[in-house]
Amino acid sequence: MSAVHGFGSVIYGRVFVNLPIPSTTTDLSNHIMIVTGSNSGLGFESTRHLSRLGVGKIIMAVRTPSKGEAAKQEILKSTGKLDSSIEVWSIDMDNQESVKAFAGRASLLPRLDGVLANAGIMTSHYTLSEESEKTLNVNVINTFLLFFLLLPTMRRSEQQTGNACRFAIPNSALHYMAPLAELNDKNILHRLNDSKQADMSGRYPLSKLLVLYAVREIAKRAKGRFILNTPNPSWCKSDLARETDSAGAKIAEKILARSTEEGSRTLVHGLLTDETSHGHYLTNCKIQV
Repeated sequence: MSAVHGFGSVIYGRVFVNLPIPSTTTDLSNHIMIVTGSNSGLGFESTRHLSRLGVGKIIMAVRTPSKGEAAKQEILKSTGKLDSSIEVWSIDMDNQESVKAFAGRASLLPRLDGVLANAGIMTSHYTLSEESEKTLNVNVINTFLLFFLLLPTMRRSEQQTGNACRFAIPNSALHYMAPLAELNDKNILHRLNDSKQADMSGRYPLSKLLVLYAVREIAKRAKGRFILNTPNPSWCKSDLARETDSAGAKIAEKILARSTEEGSRTLVHGLLTDETSHGHYLTNCKIQV
């Protein structure tokens, strides 16, 4: 039934929902926001929206700076904003030392108003990375490492500006289809990192379920001074699922998938929404209860 619900939510969102174009009455000219994985796909379109809305400083956090610079120029050309309004910083979400270095650099920012932790991977191939399966390492472990390393900066910013920093982690309706049997072990990480037992066909959905679990738990334990949520952009036309190249998948994508720009609206909503979203899964720009 969970799988049916997840698939149904995709169809409903595609057929019956017209997502609002991001807007705000708040002056964002002095705000600073970070978008990881922002040189392409949802991250790129989210950055373009934030630039259009007048965010004073956007940090495009990317693995390949040259690609980030090219994306920056394309965004600035379309929004007409100043070159100084966007900076490109290096980060590799599959490398803990890189995440630590990035967070250390971010700690020197005068304020931090929003983080869209968009960078993620989807693969059916098992790869061990930093002693963890790569999907788990990128989508869950290092994403929350980044969150906790930035948390002191987020809290300091709120104390100085009165504006609670938003930290949004993209989710997916696929989490309804996660293989829960992989969690039936006393040592969950050992089970997930075991190449002989890992269910890689369901690893991406499971990673998004773990993100949801962590977001809810953190919100229970650490309320106030920041807003943590996990918005679902739904199925979008992007290169995330580039390993899936069958004719059937292409036809389904053409019929059911949103454009990348449409999906990015939900992520920007997660960055701009109020404290009622704290600890919640968001879909179609609304809290899913």
